[in-house]
Formats: sequence, C-alpha cells, structure tokens
Amino acid sequence: MKNRCSWCGEDPLYVAYHDEEWGVPLKDDHALFEFLILETFQAGLSWITVLRKRENFRKAFDNFDYKKIAKYTQEKIDSLLLDAGIIRNKLKVHATITNAQAFMEVQKEFGSFSDYIWGFVDGKPIKNKTKDLSETPVNTTLSDTISTDLKERGFKFVGSTVIYAHMQATGMVNDHVMDCYRYNEV
Repeated sequence: MKNRCSWCGEDPLYVAYHDEEWGVPLKDDHALFEFLILETFQAGLSWITVLRKRENFRKAFDNFDYKKIAKYTQEKIDSLLLDAGIIRNKLKVHATITNAQAFMEVQKEFGSFSDYIWGFVDGKPIKNKTKDLSETPVNTTLSDTISTDLKERGFKFVGSTVIYAHMQATGMVNDHVMDCYRYNEV
C-alpha cells in the first residue's frame, strides 16, 4: 500500500487526482487555464465538489477554450446559470469570462500565460519539506504577490488562497508531505 498525503482520503476520484495530477508541473496554457477556473469555482467549497463536477464544467465551458469563453454572450451565460451540472454562481460565471479575456492579455504581453505565471518561481517548482498536512500553508507571501498582480491585470476570484491552491495543483509548489510516495516523483 502506497503512503499518500492524508487529504485525499480513500475516495477513488480524490486518490486518482492526488496520484496523477496534483503537484505535477504544468506549463501548458490550456491546462493552466482549466485549473485557474476550477480553483475560482472552488473558492468557499471543497475541492472534491469541483472534481466531481469537472467533466460537466468541461462540457459547459467548451473544454475550457478561453478564446471561446472570452466571447460568451448573455444567452450562453443564462444557459450556464441553469446548468445543474456545474456550480451556478453568477459572479464566478462572469469572472470566468473576465478571466479568459485577461488570460489572453497576459499571453499577448508575455508570449504565454505559462511564461508569466512560472516566472514568479523562476520556472522551477518550490519543493516544500512538510511532514504533516498541518504544516502546509493555505497561502504565502508569494501567492499574495501573484494574487495582487493578477488582480491588477483584471482577473477576478484570484485571492491568495485560490492562487496558492493553483500553485499546488499545477506543480509550482510541491506540497506533498515528505513521506508521500509522490513527493520525490513530482
């Protein structure tokens, strides 16, 4: 039996996410956008709630095609707000459109969103050395800095805690506990 971070418990969906995705460095803009949007919808909720709705989010939001999302009409917004398969939060739906537009502006300025966001860690993951889940922060000075910069660029629902969760999910920071089998793999 593999030793894992305690937060994933035994739910097969959570275990698969922990084993296959969480903390793996992502540099693909499409994948980074998906995680950014999923993290914004997670704000105030549990991550397992979002994971269970992830496929519905992909269908509802055109597979997270930020170019399409940036052009969503009121008719599309209304249909999203009626879609029971996703989290129907009006502010977060509107923020997704705003974030798609801001995302493309960052791409224009930096060449890619990946170059922009990974620039905050000099292109290399931060490898924390935590022994217990209780030592894992929910935000840091760096996530504060990134959050502030994103907000200045027009992004919404990107508070420091959301951004730190994004950093963990996309491998900018390795927060697997040291005795987790994934700690040295990612």
